[in-house]
Amino acid sequence: MSENPGTTVFRNCDWLVAWDEAERTQVYLRGADLAFSGDRITHVGKGFDGKADAEIDAGGLMLLPGFVNVHSHPGHEPGWKGMLEELGSPRLGQSSLYEFMPVFQVGPEYAHHARRVAVAELLKSGVTTICDLAYPRPGWVEDYEETGIRAVLWAMFRSGPWGTKNGHSVEYDLDFARGDAALRQAAELTAEISRHPSGRFTGLIGPAQIDTVNEAQILDALAIARDRGEPIQIHAAQSIVEFQEIVRRTGYTPVEWLDRIGALGPDTVIGHCIFLNDHPWIHFPQANDFERLRDSGAQMAHCPVVFARRGIALNTLGRYMDAGIRCGIGTDSFPHNMLDELRMACYAGRVVAGSYTASSTHHAFTAATVGGANIIRRPDLGRLAVGAKADITVVDMTNPYMQPDYDPLRSLVYSANDRAVRDVYVDGRQVVRRGELVTFSIEENIAMLRRGQAEVIAGAPGRDWAGRSLDQLSPRVYPVRE
Repeated sequence: MSENPGTTVFRNCDWLVAWDEAERTQVYLRGADLAFSGDRITHVGKGFDGKADAEIDAGGLMLLPGFVNVHSHPGHEPGWKGMLEELGSPRLGQSSLYEFMPVFQVGPEYAHHARRVAVAELLKSGVTTICDLAYPRPGWVEDYEETGIRAVLWAMFRSGPWGTKNGHSVEYDLDFARGDAALRQAAELTAEISRHPSGRFTGLIGPAQIDTVNEAQILDALAIARDRGEPIQIHAAQSIVEFQEIVRRTGYTPVEWLDRIGALGPDTVIGHCIFLNDHPWIHFPQANDFERLRDSGAQMAHCPVVFARRGIALNTLGRYMDAGIRCGIGTDSFPHNMLDELRMACYAGRVVAGSYTASSTHHAFTAATVGGANIIRRPDLGRLAVGAKADITVVDMTNPYMQPDYDPLRSLVYSANDRAVRDVYVDGRQVVRRGELVTFSIEENIAMLRRGQAEVIAGAPGRDWAGRSLDQLSPRVYPVRE
């Protein structure tokens, strides 16, 4: 990893997105300097006059806070490229969770390679902190050590898997003793992770999905997290199937049930939280999920791209945030490109609401920076301010896609995307230089993922309820001719 040479100063930044603590908002600065020493920012503003060990002429550059990705599953998702982009179950609410994902899962021996490929994409799109929601496995921390990214390893647990044997109903194989043991394992492992000497790793816990755990397990996880001053994260209100299943079991919507058991509050992050009772796809006027969510202080992790692929969208990021619901942005699935997620959050929200004002760049950028940092309780991340961590993304304003630059964040989100991300720093150490990774390479990892995907293709008929081949499950865009 490129070492920090002492104090580094970016001089005369073309644009700098700085944090105004008094106003609690990001602001643009022109012609400002930013200095950092070690892993901390020491100056943001005009006229840095301190001693600098390294100076960078920042004319033609924009400095942003590194993005905080609050929800992702990088240990297997990159292995699905080319297979899941146009798949959903027509009789299971257009989700691919129950029929296709279990069939397409690459083996655990490929998790290391998948994570490195995902981290490469994340770093190159300006992400400096990843929240990896996964079932614990040996070598989890080691998967990240070399990369230089900051990682929150969010250990999931559940009492068993789901699946379908007919394509129109979901069955659960739940063993609550198994879930209790998994919870204990997750609690022990995450405590160890947080003691990592690098300081870049945090271990958190969370029930995997609201429909794969019981009430006691959710409350036990919440109690452990509260004792540690941490949040939990749980997938909930993520599919129509799950909404209906929780209503069938409890008589309440997922959000209502979490509230009634005492688990809906500021210590809970809900992954996705799309299907509230007032969502356009749900007719359930007997509940008031949005108001409960708003009043509880619970938080939400929004991952728009993976749902948009299946014609599903939140209603809407702007509505949630304007009501005071704290939101972060995650990649959830491939591609692990945070700027794609920001753009989709804005576009999908506007389409759902039928209004160009529904989900703004301000909403999305805030959620991806300070919003995500606040969710994981790291006020030293997601902002460029004195005392904050030197997690910095540098954008090349000379990239043609960034010009003209009346509003450079709009140019970045809607036009340039990751093509304009030049350099990235984590803890003051450079991990991307001129668009290329500094700390590791992924050629071998890509080769291994190709092998893993080939095994998935070969074994698909044995895992699919109807015995279908991969070509039948996910036909290519055009037929292959020999």
